Amino acid sequence: MRNVYVPVPAKIIDIKIETRDVKTYRLVFEYDGFRDDFSFSAGQFVEFSVPAVGESTFCIASAPDDKGYIECSVKKVGKVTEAIHMLEVDNMVGIRGPYGNCFPIEDMKDKDVIFVGGGIGLAPLRSLIRQVLSGRENFKKITIIYGALSVQDLVYKDELEEWQKRADIKTVLTVDPGGETADWKGRIGFVPSVLEEVSPSGTNSIVITCGPPIMIKFVLLTLDKLGFAPEQILTTLEMKMKCGIGQCGRCNVGNIYVCKDGPVFTYSQIKEFIEEIN
Repeated sequence: MRNVYVPVPAKIIDIKIETRDVKTYRLVFEYDGFRDDFSFSAGQFVEFSVPAVGESTFCIASAPDDKGYIECSVKKVGKVTEAIHMLEVDNMVGIRGPYGNCFPIEDMKDKDVIFVGGGIGLAPLRSLIRQVLSGRENFKKITIIYGALSVQDLVYKDELEEWQKRADIKTVLTVDPGGETADWKGRIGFVPSVLEEVSPSGTNSIVITCGPPIMIKFVLLTLDKLGFAPEQILTTLEMKMKCGIGQCGRCNVGNIYVCKDGPVFTYSQIKEFIEEIN
């Protein structure tokens, strides 16, 4: 049995520059007993460590069906993430996990599914979006609303373009006022405002949202205005996590531990703690 405290060696086989401060790392496991049986569900996270530097928590951005590798998208914000951004292909890192609960994809079947993301918050949504699209026939309307500070800050640009071309899903992209370029053809406005303009129906539907805390707060208020019940809204709160196993206490909010009870929650589960989370 593996020790949950001990990272498993993983090799970086590809690095994609998403934005000026976000890179996506594709990893394969070097440990024979872990390479083929590593499995996860959309919404779960791992602890990504750099030897002699430290570790940070990241959701798994690839889909569960992407066998043989996992991907994590890393925004440079501190000591560990700066060290990760200095890594190159073939460098070794450590991975602990997967940890946490997951998005209840079975409960989404035969419903309209609305994804609302902002900035690097598209990473955990990407895992679920890819899984939903691989089983497209199991879902009704699919809407993706995604925005960032500027055109340059949009992540997964190739996939965004692919999603926009698909006739079986609705993809709405937006950037904050002032973040557009001369050739930008998407919307200009904050994500909650664009969500209200799109005005998806709350009938037989479920919403999954992730992004900066202030965006999530106003998205939740907008969804309430649109008639969505708290039980229809899911979000993920991995920003507060550290150890991943409920020992350090950093992610304790009210009577929950984000890493053990989450990171995926319905709005009804966190409603009374939302100000602390933000």
